[in-house]
Amino acid sequence: MAKRMKPQLFVSRLSFFTTNEKLKALFSPFGEVTEARLVKDPRTQRPKGFGFVTFDSEVEAQNALKAMNGKIVDGRLIFVEVAKTRRDEDATS
Repeated sequence: MAKRMKPQLFVSRLSFFTTNEKLKALFSPFGEVTEARLVKDPRTQRPKGFGFVTFDSEVEAQNALKAMNGKIVDGRLIFVEVAKTRRDEDATS
């Protein structure tokens, strides 16, 4: 049986001052956040302005997506969408 992947959201246009903890706090009112991770430049270790938030359930992720997409956070308009997995990319190639 294939392992069920937890629902993950892609969050873009984040402030460069956003931290992993702040990202988790932003999305935790919508449900159990199992991971909140900013993507960082490997050389400078500064955030690149986007990240991923993983939820425990699909319903929680959808609620967060609807509520947070297009919101202004730290003076920046953020976009939230369902994250694409490598399998999704391979299937469309």
